[in-house]
Amino acid sequence: MAYCRRCGAQIDDYAAVCPECGAPQGSAQDTPPVVDNGGFLWGLLGCCIPLAGLILFLVWKDTKPRTARAAGIGALVCVIAYVLMYVLAAVIGVGTALYVY
Repeated sequence: MAYCRRCGAQIDDYAAVCPECGAPQGSAQDTPPVVDNGGFLWGLLGCCIPLAGLILFLVWKDTKPRTARAAGIGALVCVIAYVLMYVLAAVIGVGTALYVY
């Protein structure tokens, strides 16, 4: 048994249309192959612009999982770096404030 491309209902292997939603099924040759190379540049973009990395991760997580993972990891690395810099700045600021008075 196969599953519908749109609604996910279980259909016959050779069905041309889904009996549940009426979506045409076609064949695997109808759609072009998806390139999912997990590019480094998408991770770099996610690191430079974390919001873009998060959006790309959410959009591509089902269709391009490797590329989505690269963009998501880039965004996560950036957010962790920002938090560590903030904590370090707070510690240094408190430490220097104690010596001023």
